[in-house]
Amino acid sequence: MSFAKVFSAQSNLLKARIIDVEIDLSKGLYSFLVVGLPDKAVEESRDRIGAAIKNSGFTSPKHKNQKVVISLAPADLKKEGPSFDLAMALGYLLAAEEIKFDPKGKLFLGELSLDGKVRPIKGVLPLVIEAKKRKFREVYVPMENVKEAAIISGINIFGLATLGEVIEHLNEKVEEETGEGETVPVSPKLIPTPVTKIDYETSDYEVDFADIKGQEGAKRGLEIAAAGGHNALMFGPPGTGKTMLAKAFAHLLPPLTFQEILEATSIHSVAGTLSDKPLVLYPPFRSPHHTASYPSLIGGGTIPKPGEVTLAHRGVLFMDEFPEFDRRAIDALREPLEERVVSVSRAKSSAIFPADFILIAAMNPCPCGNRGTKNKECTCRQVSLQSYRRKISGPIIDRVDLWLEVSEVDYKKLGLKGLGEKTDEVKKRILKARAIQQTRFRKHGLKILTNSAIKPKNILNLIPLREKVKDILDNAAYKLDISARAYHRLIKLARTIADLEGAEHVEPQHMLEALQYRPKKID
Repeated sequence: MSFAKVFSAQSNLLKARIIDVEIDLSKGLYSFLVVGLPDKAVEESRDRIGAAIKNSGFTSPKHKNQKVVISLAPADLKKEGPSFDLAMALGYLLAAEEIKFDPKGKLFLGELSLDGKVRPIKGVLPLVIEAKKRKFREVYVPMENVKEAAIISGINIFGLATLGEVIEHLNEKVEEETGEGETVPVSPKLIPTPVTKIDYETSDYEVDFADIKGQEGAKRGLEIAAAGGHNALMFGPPGTGKTMLAKAFAHLLPPLTFQEILEATSIHSVAGTLSDKPLVLYPPFRSPHHTASYPSLIGGGTIPKPGEVTLAHRGVLFMDEFPEFDRRAIDALREPLEERVVSVSRAKSSAIFPADFILIAAMNPCPCGNRGTKNKECTCRQVSLQSYRRKISGPIIDRVDLWLEVSEVDYKKLGLKGLGEKTDEVKKRILKARAIQQTRFRKHGLKILTNSAIKPKNILNLIPLREKVKDILDNAAYKLDISARAYHRLIKLARTIADLEGAEHVEPQHMLEALQYRPKKID
């Protein structure tokens, strides 16, 4: 045989594509050519493959007088990264007749080191999901990626440590003779990894709500935000607990459902941010620094890559020092906050990434942070103060549902123990409110999870307002000059407050509380 075909895959944005790896060997002076729009990492694989094959006990392609052509199809898709190494090495050995196996229904993923070890790669989970859709029966992945891949049932996942290990498992030449002169294959060397069981950890929070002294108003606002998936902005002097409140807020959200785990883990797998945990079981908490660039926050690159708004999908995006972010980046939040996706367009390609997150922002009352404090004097000039506040445009203000004041804390409270509820106690009310919302949505045939996701066209059906409540809202909208977007968001916010109380209808007190969270002039 001088031709072989095996299968690999690569991430394409946040999706996956199956790649046909075709190998052709012909006589002539030695050459090794990889075609199919390979990037530098793919082109360099010929040297990694040659050394790995030699150090696994086989003859290196360099030691044979032959022309090696490896084609990665489809040819019009840019091939990136080292994930094809394993498939190309096995395909070469199969074409050279040094091993024998049936590649049908098998997918190979992994980078090879020079000594034949299989290194981990990014984006394994979406590749396995695509393999299952395409009816592959077996997927061979690096050992470090096996727990991530094994969350998918209905397909056999094999974890590999070395190239020699997978060859020993696949090679049909390894046979035993029976007494009748027949041959039977030896038992497989590799055992499929069992499906990963989702085991949520016990509640051990980095910051518990009970650890934060005072700030009862902000805590109440964040409880409402978590119950309905609403965006919130905290403002107050430095050192009053805004960052602690944001970290505690992340623990108020319920664990991710199985489908959400697949979404979040796939995103972080492609981005290479899974760290030491193979699965994203809880809502991600992303906290970019205020010096973060526009592409790092929104996404970008020659070939678009996800940014922080996508890494926060199904979780929390915490933006501390909110007005200090680039104005262009702040205004770019309009689309994800409204549509829950973000569009990234570049000269060569464009992409739409998921970006369904809760925005928790924090800001000081002025650039120096001392405006409105008791014992410190503000040193900001009026022009810098106006510039600071203008960074947050009207459309962004409209998209923030709760504006929460985080004032200075009485020193006497800091030394007291047992103040406030624990996170688990608050979380029980949030879970109950979310269950009420989901029951309501199912009755109307909607596949949404929280009140904040209700579209304007469904508000009247899902949240009918009594005449007295509507009068309160209409009067406030007229006096405060509230936009249509903010008007609808107030209705959804009031509905969440009612859900926390278990009320069937939105009552006047619910709407009045919702109005209290509209932005106020910060003096």
